[in-house]
Amino acid sequence: MSREGKEESGNIWKSRFVSLILQLSHTMRGFKLKDRCKTTQVHAYNTNPFPISPTSSKLQYPTINSILSESPFLPYGLPKTHSFEPPLDLSLKSLDFVQSLADLYRKLQMTQDFNKSLLHLEQYALLYTLGDPKLLRRCLQSARQHAVDVHSKVVLSAWLRFERREDELVGSSAFDCIGRVLECPKTALLHGYDPKSVFDHCQSHPPPNQISDANNFLTSENDGGIIHFCIHNQEVNCIRGRIAALSAPLKSMLYGDFIESDKEKIDFTHIGISVDGMRAVDSFSRTRRFDSYPPNILLELLSFANRFCCEELKSASDSYFASLVSDIDEALILIDYALDERAPLLVASCLQLMLRELPGYLYNRKVLNTFCSSEARERLATVGQTSFLLYYFLSQVAIEDNMMSKVTLMLLERLKECATERWQKALAMHQLGCVLLQRKDYKEAQRYFEMAIEAGHVYSVVGVARAKFKQGQRFLAFELINGIISEYTPMGWMYQERSLYSLGKQKILDVNDATRLDPALSFPYKYRAIVMVEENQIDAAIAEINRIVGFKVSPDCLELRAWCFIALEDYQSAIRDIRALLTLEPNYMMFRGKMRADHLVELLSLHVQPWSPADCWMQLYDRWSSVDDIGSLAVIHQMLINDPGRSILRFRQSLLLLRLNCQKAAMRSLRLARNHSTSTYERLVYEGWILYDTGHREEALAKAEESISLQRSFEAFFLKAYALADATLDSESSSYVIQLLEEALKCPSDGLRKGQALNNLGSIYVDCNKLDLAADCYVRALEIKHTRAHQGLARVYHLKSDRKSAYEEMTKLIDKAQNKASAYEKRSEYCDRDMANGDLSMASLLDPLRTYPYRYRAAVLMDDQKETEAVEELTRAISFKPDLQMLNLRAAFHESMTDFSRALQDSEAALCLDPNHKDTLDLYSRTRLKNT
Repeated sequence: MSREGKEESGNIWKSRFVSLILQLSHTMRGFKLKDRCKTTQVHAYNTNPFPISPTSSKLQYPTINSILSESPFLPYGLPKTHSFEPPLDLSLKSLDFVQSLADLYRKLQMTQDFNKSLLHLEQYALLYTLGDPKLLRRCLQSARQHAVDVHSKVVLSAWLRFERREDELVGSSAFDCIGRVLECPKTALLHGYDPKSVFDHCQSHPPPNQISDANNFLTSENDGGIIHFCIHNQEVNCIRGRIAALSAPLKSMLYGDFIESDKEKIDFTHIGISVDGMRAVDSFSRTRRFDSYPPNILLELLSFANRFCCEELKSASDSYFASLVSDIDEALILIDYALDERAPLLVASCLQLMLRELPGYLYNRKVLNTFCSSEARERLATVGQTSFLLYYFLSQVAIEDNMMSKVTLMLLERLKECATERWQKALAMHQLGCVLLQRKDYKEAQRYFEMAIEAGHVYSVVGVARAKFKQGQRFLAFELINGIISEYTPMGWMYQERSLYSLGKQKILDVNDATRLDPALSFPYKYRAIVMVEENQIDAAIAEINRIVGFKVSPDCLELRAWCFIALEDYQSAIRDIRALLTLEPNYMMFRGKMRADHLVELLSLHVQPWSPADCWMQLYDRWSSVDDIGSLAVIHQMLINDPGRSILRFRQSLLLLRLNCQKAAMRSLRLARNHSTSTYERLVYEGWILYDTGHREEALAKAEESISLQRSFEAFFLKAYALADATLDSESSSYVIQLLEEALKCPSDGLRKGQALNNLGSIYVDCNKLDLAADCYVRALEIKHTRAHQGLARVYHLKSDRKSAYEEMTKLIDKAQNKASAYEKRSEYCDRDMANGDLSMASLLDPLRTYPYRYRAAVLMDDQKETEAVEELTRAISFKPDLQMLNLRAAFHESMTDFSRALQDSEAALCLDPNHKDTLDLYSRTRLKNT
């Protein structure tokens, strides 16, 4: 083909980008059956910060000036700009994240399956900075899938259980599993490598040493004759040949040149074994199997096996004993015996129970003695039960529980000792530096950060700068970060860090540059808000915090906004934010850890009009219909204070938290809903949702069906419909889902849930091209204030070629909803290009983490043959949101521009995030061929 022909072909191909993006948008925004986004310390109450006047029984509240001057009325004070700083990122942070992902994917491709486990652990460490729980869990699952040795299986199965601890149910044991080989504690103790079976259902395995066919070991008394072992005044009769077959030393003793070889009786009184223990040895020598023995006999067998080098006896007793340990108290007692006898499986079994009880047993003296000291690590190493993997898990648990504790420091020191690869050393040194910095040991922190830099972790320069700044070397800290900005592609966190050491106008310029490059960083918003508070511009400060809270809800931002509302004496709004905060973290301590958040709610509640239960329901309806998720959370929190056993409220709470992308808190609420259920059918529904949200669709369906068999209920039918609709629906299955939703609507429920069911039913009708029925469902949903139904109705108008009505319908949603980003994004599909760009710009302003606007704008630029600008649009977003779809689209752009090396890199990075993404796999295959 001629060059002109190639260009024409390329232009035709490019012109399809906008339509492809729009198609992709419709596909991704298809049927969704429910609105779901996919230190327990005891503190004494502080004295009342709002003191009572001597002449009045009413509380006297401080003014903003008294707060800022840290008056005795509220001694904690607002944060100050001069002391306010962001936390350091504890994870590996690459300066070229896409390149690092691509490199790791290539390593995974070139490595044999049975050597991939540690690579997936490296993937976990690299992706940790993204903060996506599902992505991180998939890394751990892949590491467990490719684990070969028992030790790795034990640690990874315990780690997976720890990561999903928020969905633990009342009555569950640490030794329980979710019914899959992936987390099964019994399966983890079995030798062997079968990556294909790791996601299968686990079965009850008999102890390995009891599987043997005893008939293979039947013996006669003529096998070498009888030998009598005397222990004190008793004799144990054994078959000489069978005892001799247990080990070379025993064979030499019974058949060699030793005097015992000529004896029929041998004194074993001082060997360290009891009569019952010797009988167990005799039984094993005859049958190669064990009967049921108490722990003391099994320990004697291990000791005997070690003394006489009986490898088969030791392996069998080790395996059998390991299969019997099922209680943490047993594990704490047996671990020392197991280490003394060098029984690796028994040690692994004990370790497994300790690990599966974390973080509850983290500070148990026995657990600390097992893990923390260098001698303890070496002792574990003698039985192959120490590794970087083990101490990575332990140190992560410790950091999450109490970053500044001595235990955390000791575990990180063990992590450093176990590190062998470059990335492992970098991670261990960097985390040690972070912990030492928090402990105010600045010189040691700086030393470890510098060692991390030597291991290739450039981000640790931030730690060096922070340590120098704490030692009064502001200029040196500034120069360090300035050098990073000059040498590498500037990123938001670089300017954020430099702002700490800048002065005057440069400081706020750096903060603003940080937001421009990475709008997801929360520190710049909070810093600007604090500056405004110091200038007495409280309303402006609240508006600034609203920018980040609008798309990224976190306890610290809610706390700061609550502070501002208290300063304005808007106590109702302050209570709202603190209640929402408590939903995310029930034990949150405000004012830099000086006051319990729930105590502050009690104090503030004295100054607002109380709500009756009926008032609460009205408030919930209003907030739910106005798409005010934080307000809805606050109302539900208040309702649960008065009625903590209401499971349906916990369930609603979980829906809101999922919508706000607070997955761990959502799972905790769902678990509490299940645990507070008063009926079996209700409990089954919540167990079904837990199973569904953790990836067990078939089990979730079974729970829904079991619940329906006991009681026809709205939620059971709804669960079943949602789980079925998760797969691609044909006409027959669509009809069945419609039937299920209609059955749900016949059951008692409130308007909030019925509105959702009608909305979902409308979506199914749209997919079946029954547009009039769909419109009817959406109208009925709107009649009971399910505001999101405007979006469905707009879709119906659009499919009927009435774009004007579709646009108007989305405008109604924008007018009603407090969270408007998704509405602007959707409305952009129903207007011309200029208006669409305006809506998408607004969507990006309200929620910069939404990826569709970037992809659309890039596709438009590509259609206009502005290739460089199109790639830049995606690159800017990828720098702070390395999304699969954006990487895939940029790879396609590079391919169309015949830049196959960059297309290959983007494809590899995308596949590191999702190795099964079909479109990217196809693109990757093409570009590999073209790049050779």
